[in-house]
Amino acid sequence: MANPSKAKGTAWESQIVGYLRDHHNDAAHRNVQMGRLDIGDIDGYYLHALEAKAEKEIKLSSYIAQANREAAHAGQPFGCAVVKRRMKGVADGYVVRDVATDVRLLNRLRVMESALQSFAPEAYAELDRLHREAA
Repeated sequence: MANPSKAKGTAWESQIVGYLRDHHNDAAHRNVQMGRLDIGDIDGYYLHALEAKAEKEIKLSSYIAQANREAAHAGQPFGCAVVKRRMKGVADGYVVRDVATDVRLLNRLRVMESALQSFAPEAYAELDRLHREAA
C-alpha cells in the first residue's frame, strides 16, 4: 500500500475486527467505504456504527461527529469511535462517544435490564453474576 497512513488505519481496523470476532461477534467485518453515505468502518459492534481511528493527533470532536453521522446512515442507534492508544493493542484502545449518546445507551440498558429482572428474575440474577465476575 503506497499511503503509510492508510496502511496504518487498515491495520487498526483489521486488529479491531479480530478482537471483536474473538470477544464479541464472530461475524464482525470491515465495511466497504461508501463516500458521503458511509456506514462506519466496521460492522458487528452491537447496536453501533464504529469509526476506527489510528492517528498521531487525536481529534475527538470530528471522530464523534463522523461516527454519529455514519450511525444514522447505517440505521444504528449509536455511533462510536475506537481510537488507537499509542504503543498499545486493541484492548487498551479507547471507545469514545458523546455524552448524549452514552446517556441514550445507558437508558436503554437500564430499561432492558429492568424488563428482564421483572419477567425472568432468575435469568437476570445469573447474567448479572456472570458479568460482574467478568469485570
